[in-house]
Amino acid sequence: MALLPSLLTALLVFSYGPGASLGCDLPPNHVLLSRENLVLLSRMSRISPSLCLEDRKDFRFPQATVDGSQVQEAQAISVLHELLQQTFNLLLTEHSAAAWNTTLLDQLCGALHRQLEALDTCLVREMGEEGSALAMQGPTLALKTYFQGIRLYLKEKKYSDCAWEVVRVEIMRAFSSTRVLHKRLRNKERDLRSP
Repeated sequence: MALLPSLLTALLVFSYGPGASLGCDLPPNHVLLSRENLVLLSRMSRISPSLCLEDRKDFRFPQATVDGSQVQEAQAISVLHELLQQTFNLLLTEHSAAAWNTTLLDQLCGALHRQLEALDTCLVREMGEEGSALAMQGPTLALKTYFQGIRLYLKEKKYSDCAWEVVRVEIMRAFSSTRVLHKRLRNKERDLRSP
């Protein structure tokens, strides 16, 4: 639960951070969807993480993908989109449906899908035709590799309940790591509004 405040802050990046600073208008309910994601992820815990200490793993989150000094502004939306998309894809597997309460899982996937739709619009607007080329570079490619490691871990652990709990906590950490990117984008937004 200690991650709850930082994760909420991180998820708010999807509501007004990159959208406002990069000229992309996200829907007003984006903040509510971010909070909903946070609450649902927290509620999805079925066992105590302390029971899974032997299953812990350092997935080596690519911190540079969300480090404000490393990510170009045009890539920021792409990075945030990729983080949500990879999480969404991971949660859509049949193995995740067996691991978690399907009602909560469906609600989380629905909320992620709505956020992805809003970010899709921003990606097209902000990156245009170069978007797909940029998406395959640097930060987004690193996120794809990171999530591939998570998928391999789950497979090695035979999709056990502890493995899914470790992954749930890792996803929360990944979301909370976006705070640096969020702060940079908000500062840039203020700079653009200053005379």
